[in-house]
Amino acid sequence: MKTRYGKTPKLGQHFLNNPVVARVLVEAAGIAPNDTIVEIGPGTGALTKELLKTGAHVLALEKDSALVEKLSTAFAPEIASGHLTVREQDVRDFLPDNAGLAAGYILAANIPYYITGEIIRQFLTAHVQPRTIALLIQKEVAERIVARDEKESILSLSVKVYGTPRLVRKVSAGNFTPPPSVDSAILAITDISKDAFKEISEDKFFTVVRAGFAAKRKVLRSNLSRIFHSNQVRAAMQQSTVSENARAEDIRITQWLELAKHL
Repeated sequence: MKTRYGKTPKLGQHFLNNPVVARVLVEAAGIAPNDTIVEIGPGTGALTKELLKTGAHVLALEKDSALVEKLSTAFAPEIASGHLTVREQDVRDFLPDNAGLAAGYILAANIPYYITGEIIRQFLTAHVQPRTIALLIQKEVAERIVARDEKESILSLSVKVYGTPRLVRKVSAGNFTPPPSVDSAILAITDISKDAFKEISEDKFFTVVRAGFAAKRKVLRSNLSRIFHSNQVRAAMQQSTVSENARAEDIRITQWLELAKHL
């Protein structure tokens, strides 16, 4: 199922029909008048309209050529004034580092569920990172990212190592036309940076995390010992105040960073 603004109904589009939801997302993004916003899949422009009210410049990436044409007509004054740029492009082909963006821009969108993780990773790992990310995504995915059940995952840790995720509001299926089969949620990721990687590399961190989750039913020590020497793993866990019987899902982000530093 796809819930992106920028798809026609024949492609499985679910258009946002409640402007209140769009305004809540805009508020969660913390937009200032001179900010630059990258919007993914504006579609019919429901969110675009609210984003433009902030006075910021919006760069809208839309894959569907028919929708690009409609947006160009509907927002002709905003495009002429320079407040809106509509670009026909698949976001997966968009490279933040090569787009002329300055650090501190904002990413705002209602994105397809099936590429949620890919898009978040694409922007968080970029050299030129956004200041804030505000997205409408599947509710269950948002809950997993914030670890609502207090169980971490590779996805939640991959977000928390770069910023602070917050579930802003649940959004029922009735706010879309046609309604999707599951509910959505507004997720905001703030305080985005790469400060966590001053002492270790991103590659090293993710190597350790992936190893830790290799076999979910096994304890962390056993999983890590598959690629690191067992004595080294034991010492690293002691230095990171991690129990030898702990499982990967129970370890907090600060402890993962310590483990990666000591391994």
